[in-house]
Amino acid sequence: MGLLDRLRSRLGKTREKLSDGITGLFRGGRGVDQALLDELEELLYDADLGPVAERIVAEVHRLHRRGEIRGEEELRAVLRETLLGLLRPPAGLPCGEVELTHAPCVILVVGVNGSGKTTTIAKLAHRFQSQGKTVLLGACDTFRAAAAEQLEIWAARNGAPLVRGAEGADPASVAFDAVESADVLGIDVAILDTAGRLHTQKNLMAELSKVQRVIAKRLSGAPHEIWLVLDGTNGQNAIQQAREFTAAVDVTGLIVTKLDGTARGGAVFSIVHSLGLPVRYIGTGERLELLEPFEPEAFVDAVLAPQASDAPAR
Repeated sequence: MGLLDRLRSRLGKTREKLSDGITGLFRGGRGVDQALLDELEELLYDADLGPVAERIVAEVHRLHRRGEIRGEEELRAVLRETLLGLLRPPAGLPCGEVELTHAPCVILVVGVNGSGKTTTIAKLAHRFQSQGKTVLLGACDTFRAAAAEQLEIWAARNGAPLVRGAEGADPASVAFDAVESADVLGIDVAILDTAGRLHTQKNLMAELSKVQRVIAKRLSGAPHEIWLVLDGTNGQNAIQQAREFTAAVDVTGLIVTKLDGTARGGAVFSIVHSLGLPVRYIGTGERLELLEPFEPEAFVDAVLAPQASDAPAR
């Protein structure tokens, strides 16, 4: 099964909201008129595209007035191009998986409580190991013993070394030790977990900044990547969370989780557009292999393109 087919299957709820909703607009051979465009805007908001919905509909209005959108096929084509444009960060940073060129490559993973951060780290480690890389995990969440224990179980199963500190230890100290161990052992990738925290907890956000600074003192240029894990079921609320994290640390990419269980996957478009950061991976299920490198074209087609049986006639 190819990536597009996998995403179609896993993103079914968002696809039902967006693509099937568009099919419904044209049921009965309906043409494009003001009423349909109003319903389209409402549909886009319902799919959790948020503020970008208005921008999309404005572009559709413009092209409709020029006679370039007469039916469903043209509308879908315009939506596809517009949505793809929203997934291109302003800085021109590429989405999807990036080549990890440093050795060790240090990846700091941050996010709020319940975002799926620790599970995502296990998935990342599994992915990198399957590519032949050696992986070390740093359990820098010293406030929640369950997080370190979860990582410890995964590390033991897969033969990955784990660095953890005592409960209540200084997270920056654990991060320092993890990077040092990865360097001494010749590890390819060190993935450091951090305590899940609410974006409103200013003292804990400051602690994240300290972790980043301490890592850099041990290894110049590290952390090489800082990935923010966002819960896809939070929709537009994830944007404000992300802004607080990007103010505290130098986030280089996003991982959006739990997209298989929500109809709010449209929020990915406004998240990328609002933050100017690329999505690296999306989580589409519980199993370790269900972490997909983000490919904008495949994502858009999975949630927007009609099923073959529903495709508009030419």
